[in-house]
Amino acid sequence: MEKPELLTEDEGYRILAGFGIPVPAFEVATTADAAAEAAGRIGYPVVMKVVSPGVIHKSDVGGVITGIVGEQEVRDAFGRIMEQVAGELPDADITGVIIESELPRGLELFIGGKTDPAFGRVLTFGLGGTAIEIFRDFSLRVLPAGGDELAAMVREIRGYPLIAGYRNSPPLDEDALLRCLEGAVALFEEGTGITEFDINPLILYETGACAVDARIYRSKVRREARNERQEFDPLLLSPESIAVIGASADPGKIGYAVFRNLLAFPGRLYPVNPSHDMVQGKRAFASVSEIPEPVDMAVIAVPARLVPGIVEELGARGTRLVVIISSGFRETGERGEELEREILACARKSGVRVIGPNCLGVVLPHQMLNTTFDPTSPRKGHIAFISQSGAIITTIIDWSVPEEIGFSAVISVGNQLDLDFIDFLRFAAGDGETRAVILYVEEIRDGALFLDTVREISGKKPVIVLKSGSSAIGRRAAASHTGSLAGDFEVYRAAFVQAGAIPVYSLREAFDVAELMVSQGYPDGPRAVVITTAGGFAVLASDYAERFGVDLPPLPPALLEALDSFLPPIWNRANPMDIIGDGGAERFARVLDTLVRHEDVFDIAVVIAVPSAVLDPTLLAQEIARFSQNTKMMVIGCLLGGDTMKGGMRVLRHHRIPNYEDIESAFRAAGRSIRASGHGKAKQDRDPGLSG
Repeated sequence: MEKPELLTEDEGYRILAGFGIPVPAFEVATTADAAAEAAGRIGYPVVMKVVSPGVIHKSDVGGVITGIVGEQEVRDAFGRIMEQVAGELPDADITGVIIESELPRGLELFIGGKTDPAFGRVLTFGLGGTAIEIFRDFSLRVLPAGGDELAAMVREIRGYPLIAGYRNSPPLDEDALLRCLEGAVALFEEGTGITEFDINPLILYETGACAVDARIYRSKVRREARNERQEFDPLLLSPESIAVIGASADPGKIGYAVFRNLLAFPGRLYPVNPSHDMVQGKRAFASVSEIPEPVDMAVIAVPARLVPGIVEELGARGTRLVVIISSGFRETGERGEELEREILACARKSGVRVIGPNCLGVVLPHQMLNTTFDPTSPRKGHIAFISQSGAIITTIIDWSVPEEIGFSAVISVGNQLDLDFIDFLRFAAGDGETRAVILYVEEIRDGALFLDTVREISGKKPVIVLKSGSSAIGRRAAASHTGSLAGDFEVYRAAFVQAGAIPVYSLREAFDVAELMVSQGYPDGPRAVVITTAGGFAVLASDYAERFGVDLPPLPPALLEALDSFLPPIWNRANPMDIIGDGGAERFARVLDTLVRHEDVFDIAVVIAVPSAVLDPTLLAQEIARFSQNTKMMVIGCLLGGDTMKGGMRVLRHHRIPNYEDIESAFRAAGRSIRASGHGKAKQDRDPGLSG
């Protein structure tokens, strides 16, 4: 693979200027005399830098001298640069010294671009100079990105007040900055061969901007064209007959667990095992060719070396979908990759579609279809969970049953030899039982098409994404797990937000958000009202609301007047509403009834209750359910505590109203849903526990 070429600084300046990005006056000289003449034409003070494609960090090798104000200083600087760089890097090809205007101080910013293996061209913006490394205050966009996206990039960094004007500092030229960003997008996209660049710093002034240092890489190799995709027919996941190749009567075998889980399948079921006449009460067949009827779907759980031949045999029989549970493929090295190529060739020849290999399988609870070897079967529900890790699926299913969380689909993508996240997202989009989608992602292959697919779906059904690999250790683990190389976590996160997905940072959070979205949909806006009898939790609610972008507007006069008519005189008359701890379910009910008459001033209602001698949690939950049926607000329950609150929690669960056992989770989920709905504030989507 060709290594990209690092352009010299003068070449970089010419490219930047060609795309409307201002650069300082500059000339390149190859002798001290020529340098002095150039400085005279440019005007003092000047900066001098070594020009060499082999010198990346010029300052580190003595290749930069600033503050030069006279002809003799220019001559001396030329000699010092040549001597110092040659001493540090004897093999460097030095083509000269660039002399450029030394610009006055201003705000140092950074514009960068990289070519991500998953998503293609990515634009970066943030505070520049050394601040980009120290504070990591930056924003990202996957290209293409228009003017509105670029403006949002600028305004979402934490340092934006330095641009907009802060205290006695005047505002800087934001329009000039946006023109520079537009120029950076153009130079990256318009066939220049640029694969990566850093403009650092770009100095921003009250009027104008100027790029005073640029590192630009160019490649002559064109990016490979996207492979043509075969459309996936979702009806393939509604089979009338299934064969299990490797079905077993031995409880110690995976084929036993897979076949046992399929015994509830209402269609025709065929075990294939040459060593048995019967498997778990079903007549067994020695091979696929012996099955007397058509087979719509096949599940393969045999050693990897046998799989290509079985796929070929199934294709010849007319089977159109195979689920390959077997491992021993790409994740194991070169021989495994070769086996995958053989499988794909056989599948393409006969039109077979492949899930896996090295996957747990597929569970469609509403169809009573479970091709996995998981000992626990999930409940029916409305969340589609699509994961690149089978172990995470088994853990989540085991956890979900006592939590009474149900699924419309659970799909393990495995090595994504054929069918991948994009195919299963499209399936979930058209599935009538699915109301929200959770993805656990290690790697996306076709990033651009993935984002297009998420954009299309997220307007109708929420797409919640947990991306692994946020740390260097995490990235290494992902690379060895299913043979995939996890991409840059920050790029993935930015891409998800751009496409309308909801990025989350834990499995618990993923299901917190999904349960809220399944039951309530997107909120109409960010305005929330909080009702509680616990003053301490009212204060915490304010903290969490601010942290996660949930607005708590003041209570309007008409609502205050209505509440004053029945609440104790010492209630706080604020939002969050502390309606005093001596109130039971009846007091909550009167407040909720009043809110129904004033629902146009709020979008979300959060009800926080704690154990109390005067509170019947079950009765309160019934009142919350009644309120939810009579309002367009998003309704969130926070019945906090232990066993004494269980009855109320069960009532809320029965009415599909989400209940959170800590209020931080409630406000985090609400904040994520607000942002995904388009009502959130333009700010970076950062979990408080993560840097950057």
